[in-house]
Amino acid sequence: MPIIVNLDVMMAKRKMSLNELSEKVDLTLSNLSILKTGKAKAVRFSTLEAICKALDCQPGDLLEFVSEE
Repeated sequence: MPIIVNLDVMMAKRKMSLNELSEKVDLTLSNLSILKTGKAKAVRFSTLEAICKALDCQPGDLLEFVSEE
């Protein structure tokens, strides 16, 4: 998939664990893990907003487009 999720990079920069982020954004560990590992097929804007607030970042810090060519 050409959309890369850099959630793990932002979590490392903010020194935040998956458990801590899960509590702050009120998402289950399994759903966050799916997003973190790039296995998610979609993400709600409300989820993206909550993650951006918790990590103090922009959506572009979390999502990256990489051409498959």
